[in-house]
Amino acid sequence: MHADRFRPAVIALAAVALAAVLTGCQEDGSAAGAETPSVGTTAVATPGGSTPAGKPGTKPTGTPAGKPGTKPTGTPAGSAAPSEPATKCASEPPAPDDYDPDEIALYRIEELDGSTGKVNLVLQHGAWGCPEKDTDGAPFVVSGEESRWALDQAAYVTATTPIVHSTENQRIGVQELIDWIDAHPDSGLVFKYETGDDGAIHRLEQVFTP
Repeated sequence: MHADRFRPAVIALAAVALAAVLTGCQEDGSAAGAETPSVGTTAVATPGGSTPAGKPGTKPTGTPAGKPGTKPTGTPAGSAAPSEPATKCASEPPAPDDYDPDEIALYRIEELDGSTGKVNLVLQHGAWGCPEKDTDGAPFVVSGEESRWALDQAAYVTATTPIVHSTENQRIGVQELIDWIDAHPDSGLVFKYETGDDGAIHRLEQVFTP
């Protein structure tokens, strides 16, 4: 009789004790789960959210910029352009087709009747030759026979050394030119010329040669 009276109480106490044990286990498991993160799920903070960190030893994908040892392609900016070939020069007496069109070598001056208002220049045509070693300039190479061209006595004439003491062209008169050429015949000084409507030379400018 006494044993039966206490059996419900014992069962009730056992149930209370079991419930307390189960509640403690659940609390311990939750705490352990909060304190122990799962492997491989560590989050990295980024501006757009959280991204799982990559696995150790994983190689990055894509091509890195500025890979060492890569040669640039194309032509670099500012590269020097190939140099132009040197101007052709006369290594031997030139043919008529190779004459400089507006330059002559002057040798003598022949005075004509004053009524014509002109004198004759005794000259030869030619072209600039190739400079030789140890020289300051190129020679004027002539060919063919001497020619005679009329020079107007009122022509515009300039001269440099040795006619005048200057390396820059100085204006002189036609008579001054005649006097110097008469005193130094066959000098072969080079002049540029221009003709007028009458075919005579109206402009004669000496070319300075070192």
